[in-house]
Amino acid sequence: MAEKTVPKKKKGKPVSAYYRIEKNGLVRVLPICDRCGSGYFMADHGNRYSCGHCGFTRYKTEGNQKKKS
Repeated sequence: MAEKTVPKKKKGKPVSAYYRIEKNGLVRVLPICDRCGSGYFMADHGNRYSCGHCGFTRYKTEGNQKKKS
């Protein structure tokens, strides 16, 4: 008797979480890493952005911080 296979869950965020569609094309939501270059998005940690690849951290200024509800 054949066993049923369950598809694996995808890890990470969907692609739509990294881009926003506007009239003039795609806009990146998160900044890219200054060291690693394009293709490496930085994670948003409230008061800072951090690269998961190289560990580079960029701190936000008071005016750029978004409040989480």
